[in-house]
Amino acid sequence: MPETALQPDPRRWKALIFIGLAQLMVVLDATIVNIALPSAQRDLGITDGNRQWVITAYALAFGGLLLFGGRIADLWGRKRTFVVGLAGFALASALGGAAANTAMLLGARALQGVFGALLAPAALSLLAVMFTEAKERAKAFGIYGAIAGGGGAIGLILGGLLTEYLNWRWTFFVNIPFAIIAAFGAVMVIREPAQGRNRNRLDIPGVLLVTTGLVSLVYAFTRAESDGWSAPLTIGLFVAAAVLLAAFVVVERVVKAPLLPLRVVLDRNRGGVYLSLGLAVIGMFGLFLFLTYYLQVVLDYSPVLTGVAFLPMVAGMITGSTQIGARLMTRVAPRYLMAPGFLVASVGMLILTQIKTDSSYPALILPGLVLMGLGMGTAFMPAMSLATHGVQPRDAGVASAMVNTSQQVGGAIGTALLNTIAASATTAYLTAHAASGGSPQALQLQSMVHGFSTAIWWSFGILVLAAGIAFTFINTGHQGGAPAGAGASEEDLNAIPVLAH
Repeated sequence: MPETALQPDPRRWKALIFIGLAQLMVVLDATIVNIALPSAQRDLGITDGNRQWVITAYALAFGGLLLFGGRIADLWGRKRTFVVGLAGFALASALGGAAANTAMLLGARALQGVFGALLAPAALSLLAVMFTEAKERAKAFGIYGAIAGGGGAIGLILGGLLTEYLNWRWTFFVNIPFAIIAAFGAVMVIREPAQGRNRNRLDIPGVLLVTTGLVSLVYAFTRAESDGWSAPLTIGLFVAAAVLLAAFVVVERVVKAPLLPLRVVLDRNRGGVYLSLGLAVIGMFGLFLFLTYYLQVVLDYSPVLTGVAFLPMVAGMITGSTQIGARLMTRVAPRYLMAPGFLVASVGMLILTQIKTDSSYPALILPGLVLMGLGMGTAFMPAMSLATHGVQPRDAGVASAMVNTSQQVGGAIGTALLNTIAASATTAYLTAHAASGGSPQALQLQSMVHGFSTAIWWSFGILVLAAGIAFTFINTGHQGGAPAGAGASEEDLNAIPVLAH
């Protein structure tokens, strides 16, 4: 007999273990391959021009299809979508690990993105409908937020260990046991609440417009990184993205059963979450990228030591999420956790702008990483919960997908945008100091560090902006009142304030 929203599923905490495991696998995959990429490139003879596609193929498929995946979860059932996503992800990972050439590897990465786009929103919306009591919800989202935030850094550690002691193929194969355990656990313990399924037909025009629009946007930033911002292809892609996404909004206003009901994003609080979270992820992904290169190239750390160097940030995230965020979420309004969280993270970023070619890890990098982790963990926690709080059960999948979309698109934009800024600053420094004499190798390293520092300054500014948006837009009280999501009454849900449109 299906559980009702008012009677919590007795196995929900066991279910959280398997949902968390699946989320960890998806988040890991965004960074684990980065460290393995040089080895894979040598092994398969991937050209420098095609190298970025190993990362981009995953980001494009994942970011472009997330809203579609969220709506499929609402239509088809979250548990079924979750299990299918896991099975497909495991299959794609097996293909990637067995790749014999560039095309097979890129195809496997795109396929991972497709199934990740089914899996991620199904996982978050299962949490949203299974945990409806405020304090329990805070604890569950604290654990989930820590995984979502810390998974990328864990990917760097695991990627370093697997690449150094086994080989790059294991960065793919490692997903298979994760997926099997999570799928088996889901089948055994997850019971999805019966109500809240969305029986409407799928909005095909909406799917096509938003998928091509998001793919164009992410690809435009990728091309800007390699071809420059003023290249005709880059400009064309940005224009195409704007037109397609504007057409998507028009279609969603008139279609009977929209892919993304505008009530989900036009709610002031949820809109504030999506926007501030997307900006924060832009800043954070840039940091991962530059610090990985800085530690390996400038300070000469091994891949494993680089991964270990990120551990204090993961510890900070887990502490911020489970000890600060989860404990205060039922007593403090979300904006008083999110805005200070982003500001604390920005102070960590500010410390990291001071890197030099011989900076001390304990004196400079360690405090910067700890503050980044603490701030992000504290902010991620209420953000993840608020994004699905009070949403109608039939929209839980698509509201969850929007959180993931803002993170994925933010990550892809952050990598490309900050990379371009860093490369320009490096070139400018090299040109300005070319005649100064001294060792060419030392100048090269100084230029690189100057480029990284410039990009981290931008990341600092973006995090301050994220804090400002969180404080200004988000005006709801603490999440300790009526049950969220599936537990709220229809009258409560209709009373959610929506911005005029």
